Amino acid sequence: MIDGILALYIFMLAAFTGYEVISRVPVILHTPLMSGSNFVHGIVLVGAMVALFRAESTLGQVIGTLGVFLAAGNAVGGYVVTERMLEMFKSSGNKAKSGGHH
Repeated sequence: MIDGILALYIFMLAAFTGYEVISRVPVILHTPLMSGSNFVHGIVLVGAMVALFRAESTLGQVIGTLGVFLAAGNAVGGYVVTERMLEMFKSSGNKAKSGGHH
């Protein structure tokens, strides 16, 4: 089991590294990056569910449930944002034919 201080250190290091990597991505790559990150968010959701099912204490179950809800919201939000971004690239002729909706 990972000690609390070590887990916090790993979390902070991952957050800092993620911020630095994402802040240096060119604008043209944001849509493909979002699609790739949506895939990762799905894996995080599966990991959160596994952690929830293996939780033995009530606190572990509460944290696992919170993790599942946050991961699911993150994955769904990523797909919504990607869909909106892709809508911006469709030509106006396609929008008129479909009425602007699917």
